[in-house]
Amino acid sequence: ADCAEPILSNIAGTVQTEEAEGVEGAEVLLSGVSSDEEVTIASGNYIFDVVQNGFDYTVTPHLDENPLNGVTTFDLVLITKHILGIQILDSPYKMIAADVNSSGTITTADMIQLRKLILGIYTDFPNNTSWRFVDADYVFPDATNPWYEEFPESRNINNLSEDMMSEDFIAAKIGDVNGSATPNVTVIEERNVNGLFTLQTEDLRLEAGEQYTVHFTAADLDEIQGYQFTMNFDRTALSFAGMEYGVAQAENFGLTYVEEGMITSSWNAANGQTLKGDEILFSLVFTAQLEANLSEVISIGSRITIAEAYNVTNELLDVAMSFNTEASVAGAFEVYQNTPNPFAAETNIGYNLPEDAAVTITIQDITGRTIQVMHQDGMKGYNVVTLDAKTLGAAGTMYYTVATDKYVATKKMILVK
Repeated sequence: ADCAEPILSNIAGTVQTEEAEGVEGAEVLLSGVSSDEEVTIASGNYIFDVVQNGFDYTVTPHLDENPLNGVTTFDLVLITKHILGIQILDSPYKMIAADVNSSGTITTADMIQLRKLILGIYTDFPNNTSWRFVDADYVFPDATNPWYEEFPESRNINNLSEDMMSEDFIAAKIGDVNGSATPNVTVIEERNVNGLFTLQTEDLRLEAGEQYTVHFTAADLDEIQGYQFTMNFDRTALSFAGMEYGVAQAENFGLTYVEEGMITSSWNAANGQTLKGDEILFSLVFTAQLEANLSEVISIGSRITIAEAYNVTNELLDVAMSFNTEASVAGAFEVYQNTPNPFAAETNIGYNLPEDAAVTITIQDITGRTIQVMHQDGMKGYNVVTLDAKTLGAAGTMYYTVATDKYVATKKMILVK
């Protein structure tokens, strides 16, 4: 007797990045005589069990979450190099990622949309989804032009008759051209910070009712390919009155959160741009509401746009602000605001020494009680000490003092639990 054909089969596959990392949380739609939806697990796998044989089916993944995943100003640095032909993006998937507005070309229009996302002006891509998916078996006819023909974003199965277990896709995270996105819970992004990019301004003494133009410069701007940050200002002390542009222009700033005391910035050098250290990057105009030192009411952080910069050798740098007083000279003693602040797990305190020196870092609570004392052999230049929240006890406002035999400075920080 003839064996009866099975009437049910499985359809399964894997959704992965170009680097073979599973994409978790993608919705995979099965359409045909019946429709069904499954969500990929951390490995990127999905399975439709018990699908009826003898019919045609289409499998289509979709994921439109967390558009900022893997997206920084460094991606804009790399897209700029691609557009100028200096360093071409080396895979069709990276090119798909760079085509932010889904036009089938990579142009400055893509950069404008991506920068608005980084600045918090956009909360999603106006013309695209967060991720795009390409049939893993598809071979691009021209690897340097993924839009030579329309690439397949779904897979078709004709007349299902047996288990189809490798209906796979390759995923591209839009805007992420260096593969830094975190596609699933098992991937830990490593951030190896190799130095500091410092914005400099004068520590003005503010008088209530007066208007001030605060100029920002950066001595080592010629060694920087790009930067991004959130600038925080205390709205009780400063009323924002406007901006003046310099090296950085209007498109490099986001004022979406200015009413909440935050200005976002993302800048990258146009290639061949020669910059001196003393050029004004930008200026902020404020009216002071009360008496204060500028350094007490303005700071750099990562609340909206994460603070980071990229040097000419593609290394990641932290961003800090330094306030020059009249007496200060290059290579002065300087203690920076801790980052992140407020913090829950750990925070970094950076300081600058004019010469090698033994350093004592003292943490005190608001009553002046000493919580922790640390000793460090400080080197001339930038140093950093990492504090672990577990050693600091209860949450709240604390003071940290960095002292050598010649210098001392204190700043406050906030531990949240």
